[in-house]
Amino acid sequence: MHKMFRKSQAAMEFLMTYGWAILVVLVAIGALAYFGVLSPDKFLPSKCTLPAGIACTDHSASSATNQVTVVLRNGMGFDATLLTVSIGGCGSATPASDTLTNGEQTIYTATCTPPLGGGAKFSAGFGVAYTNAETTLTHVVNGTITTRIS
Repeated sequence: MHKMFRKSQAAMEFLMTYGWAILVVLVAIGALAYFGVLSPDKFLPSKCTLPAGIACTDHSASSATNQVTVVLRNGMGFDATLLTVSIGGCGSATPASDTLTNGEQTIYTATCTPPLGGGAKFSAGFGVAYTNAETTLTHVVNGTITTRIS
């Protein structure tokens, strides 16, 4: 009878030791997450994606000017006219030109409301509406933008 108690006591001590070790690890992970060390926003890359044809070559968001800027390049094989770029939460972007010839790139800037907060991530969907200069048909493509607000 004595042997059985000794074995159960050894098993219980073994489980308690590992239990405390696991508890310490969980508390450490919780503290790191609480203080933002494990924040996934810090590790996610900035990106700007659109379907093939129109490429988003650069992008930025500024809390000082409260604007989101995207640089689009036309790679569709034809000229596009009457371009409108709508960025979610910011409205329509004003283009430098109304026409985007094949191979050309243009900067589009949209002012956002409410104001952008510095240091955070800006993530939104955006749409590009354009007219094919050869066929006069209108098309809309949608993409996403994720960037750090400077």
